[in-house]
Amino acid sequence: MRISVFGLGYVGAVASACLAESGFDVIAIDKDPIKVKCIGEGRSPIVEPGLPEMIKKNVENGKLKATLDVEEAVMNSDISLICVGTPSNADGSLKLDYVEGVCAEIGEILKKKGEYHSVVLRSTVVPGTARDIAIPALEKASGKKAGEGFGFGNNPEFLRESTAIWDYFNPPKIVIGALDEKTANSMSKIYEGIEAPEVICPVDVSEGVKYADNAWHAMKVGFANELGNILKELGVDSHKVMEIFFKDTKLNISKAYLMPGFAFGGSCLPKDVRAIRASGKGKGVNTPIFDALLEANEEQVRRAHSMIKSTGAKKVGLMGLSFKAGTDDLRESPLVTLADRLINEGYELTIYDPCVFEAANMEGANQKYIREGIPHISKCLVETGAELLAANAEVIVVGNNGEDYGTILEKTNDNQPIIDLVRLKNNPVEGRTSYTGICW
Repeated sequence: MRISVFGLGYVGAVASACLAESGFDVIAIDKDPIKVKCIGEGRSPIVEPGLPEMIKKNVENGKLKATLDVEEAVMNSDISLICVGTPSNADGSLKLDYVEGVCAEIGEILKKKGEYHSVVLRSTVVPGTARDIAIPALEKASGKKAGEGFGFGNNPEFLRESTAIWDYFNPPKIVIGALDEKTANSMSKIYEGIEAPEVICPVDVSEGVKYADNAWHAMKVGFANELGNILKELGVDSHKVMEIFFKDTKLNISKAYLMPGFAFGGSCLPKDVRAIRASGKGKGVNTPIFDALLEANEEQVRRAHSMIKSTGAKKVGLMGLSFKAGTDDLRESPLVTLADRLINEGYELTIYDPCVFEAANMEGANQKYIREGIPHISKCLVETGAELLAANAEVIVVGNNGEDYGTILEKTNDNQPIIDLVRLKNNPVEGRTSYTGICW
């Protein structure tokens, strides 16, 4: 397979050399004649350990060459990888002129090319860029339709500067967003021999993966630093704390808590975030991440409230009141906060949560809280799912993952508006047009 790589910056230079090293015939292209000259002379246009040697070797053996000519690159390759820069605009949005421009240039050549050619975007772009900018530019210039007249895909890179070559051949995952099967197959072939989990997915999902990665990495750095600042002022060695923290791979270093959904609650998380934040502030430490963490949690409650309000409904069926299924613990449950706001605004609520209903009829602290602390909410509780359905709610809100909630939802009519805050497991109604998730 012959590959053209557009852009000889960091990603493009590394990709060009590594693809050639893998045995592919590579044509690298850039508008900068100095970069093209560097490759032609077997030199690296960037500083990266191991890259000069790899470029020199593959230029000498004829696997890698560079050109300024777009037509030469497209006509003499089967697939084009776009690796141009996407710098920030003043408002933080991406400057996508380079992406749009190179797509238009490639499209002009595709107009003349009879063979099927795939275009794959490797530049880091926000979800929707392919749909709104790259594909329209290619289609307009070529007169062909993406997925039919030419292939299109997205293939995010996971390279770190100074270890890029090792990262290329040892990726944490291979993500291929493809509009068509031919492009997906071509991209899979590029990675043959590289051991990593491979995922083929829609293009916009692939675009989103890169942002999930980078935002999470930034969040981890910021979290560690902010916690470290607080611990230092409290006289604690933050590195010793984190070394112990890392040992928990069930909850701390894992996928736990990372699926988008509703706000956190319960007896620990809200209280402990406030406490560590207060400790830091008491020592004069600014805590912007912990401040934002609590604000972001409140935003999910506001978002759920707004979604309910937008339906125009006044009768609401709420499935779940405790902060998670299988418990009667209502301490700082965001569902209690949501229910309280709805009732205060005149909504008629019917609430089904078997664990909470059971607690309301048992002696203990929770019974007292349910009956005396939130009497306006407790009077909305019903014992069975049948009673919830009988209340004829105009919208049903799924608040936690109750075991029998799917069975109850199955008995609703196809047009019944359903707002899911947790992505209910074994959900029989997710395919309905009347169903929507809080952030999916």
